[in-house]
Amino acid sequence: MAEVHIVGQILKAADFEESHLFCKWSLQTGSAWKVVQGRSEGRSFVCSNPLEKSSEFCCPLDIHLATGSVQGWPKLHVEIYAVNFLKNTWPVGFGVVYIPTCPGYHRIEVDTWKVAPVTIWDSVREKFGAGGIALSKEDLIFSGVERYKLKTKTSGSVVIEVSLIFRNFSKYGVEFS
Repeated sequence: MAEVHIVGQILKAADFEESHLFCKWSLQTGSAWKVVQGRSEGRSFVCSNPLEKSSEFCCPLDIHLATGSVQGWPKLHVEIYAVNFLKNTWPVGFGVVYIPTCPGYHRIEVDTWKVAPVTIWDSVREKFGAGGIALSKEDLIFSGVERYKLKTKTSGSVVIEVSLIFRNFSKYGVEFS
């Protein structure tokens, strides 16, 4: 089988309005893909740097995948959550990015979005740290089938650094250049 090794880190979240943030991530693949080693999902700790308007996560990624097909190429799904002093959490950013199809080092910036406040009450709750609007169907984030029904707005971005190692793809007639 062909193999992909993903080694890197979710480095930071930048340009979010909220200050105390953490990141949940998961790797989404097609049915032909199998995780050989490593975790396909995880979570960072809560971090804040209000002076630079960023949160440094340095959350490690170390995943070994095997596949018999390039169909369903892996994509990384990230969710950024804010935490207030009462330890309430709410989503402030969702993003998805395909893992690059070229071996080597890559620095990826994932632009995120969140559900826009619908009423004035939602805007007030979000502004004063009582939480924003969450999604009832989490698969909307990476499938995009019914996402057109959502009213969204942009939030910050997530910086990811990965090094990719590809193995045995030439046996299946796949060449990377």
